[in-house]
Formats: sequence, C-alpha cells, structure tokens
Amino acid sequence: MEIQVAVAKVGKYATSESGDTLEMIERPHGGLSFVLADGQRSGRAAKSISNMVTRKAIALLAEGIRDGAAARAAHDYLYTHRQGKVSATLNIASVDMQTKTLVLSRNSHCPVIIQYANGNQTVLDEPTQQIGIYRMTRPEITEIPLQVGLVVIVFSDGVLSAGQRRRQQMDITQLASLIDSLYADHCNSEQMAWPVADGLLARALELDEGRPSDDVSILVLAVSPCERDDVRRLQLQVPIPPLHRP
Repeated sequence: MEIQVAVAKVGKYATSESGDTLEMIERPHGGLSFVLADGQRSGRAAKSISNMVTRKAIALLAEGIRDGAAARAAHDYLYTHRQGKVSATLNIASVDMQTKTLVLSRNSHCPVIIQYANGNQTVLDEPTQQIGIYRMTRPEITEIPLQVGLVVIVFSDGVLSAGQRRRQQMDITQLASLIDSLYADHCNSEQMAWPVADGLLARALELDEGRPSDDVSILVLAVSPCERDDVRRLQLQVPIPPLHRP
C-alpha cells in the first residue's frame, strides 16, 4: 500500500492572506501527520491564530506526543494566550505506521468524510467544540485501519459556506454525494487523491462564482496499491503573486 495526499487551498476573495494553515510533519515512529487550522474570521489576524495553533500541534507531534494530547495542548495554548476570546477549528490527520491506522482528531463543525473501496461512506459530523474558547475542550478521535481504497476528506468551512450569497450552499448530504461521485470516477485510476481534492474545490468555486466567500482548504488522504519502488515523492504547486511596485 502507499499513501497519496492532495491539498487544494485558496484564500477568501479580495483578502491578501488566507486564515487557514496546513502543516505536515513526519512522526518519530513512522508515518505522517497533517494539521489543518482555521483561525477566527479571515485575513492576517486569522492567519496569526492558525499559525499559532499549527506550530504548537506540529512541535508536539514531532516529539512523539499522541494526536489527542497534541490537540488539547494546542487548545490550552490558544486559550491561555488569547484569554479564551479567540477561537479556531483544528483537524489532525495522521498515518501511523506503528499501528497501521489512520487517526483523525477533530475540533470543528465541519464533517470529515471517509470513503471505502466497497462503496460505503462514513460522515464524522458529531458536534465538537472549536478550540480556544471553553477551558475543557477535547477533540473527537477516530481511528481507522489502513486499507486499499480508503479515502479521507478533511476541509475547512469555506467549503460549507460556498454558495451562501446565492443561497445555494451544499448541505452534508449533497457534499457526501459529490464526494461519492468523484470517488467512483477515479477509484481505479493511479491517482485518487488529486481528482477528489480538485473536484471538490472546483464545485466550491463554482457555487461562489469564482469569488470564494471564505478561505477554502481541502486535504485528501488516499490509500492505494503500491506497485512501484520504495522512493518517497512529494509534489507541490504554489502560485507566485505578481510584484506590486509602489
């Protein structure tokens, strides 16, 4: 088996900086962790919050701290430094090579959608508190065995708010149906993660008429058969904005 990871990310329209932050770290006992935080509101202030949260979580995960403990520590850090007046959503998705499982830690009103090779789908949408506001906040933890065909989709609330201006937002049922369709179209292709991430982003942008009403971040992790060598590969595409001269 091999892990495929795709990230599609775009900032709020007419805002200079995205309030979402996504970071990756290699786990000391094998595997990878991905941390996605969405700071309160948008722009530079939100970016400062999400950066603070992800840095704390990433540092702890790199030292071997378990995901749930890292999420609680990130909450405590934000709660203490901002005196319970600022919130953020936080998702941690980890591929744990020791247990051969995918561990999902969730402090967000956005669901996490899990697609299986047999066509079944699980939506993790139990109410969870955002971090930073309430002192005893804890994450919701889900652990899934790694298996070929497994695809997990994590996203920020820019996906749920897409289309809000025209009252055409996707509800959870529509969102799950779209992901099921994207998965069915690409489940037999060599790359599963990218088409799902790009397809979901394209739909969100379509609903917002190309002008995102909020920061949008989409993380897709897929488990596929491995028929190649043992080389690890990472591909990254980041647009460079034009230089504005005074």
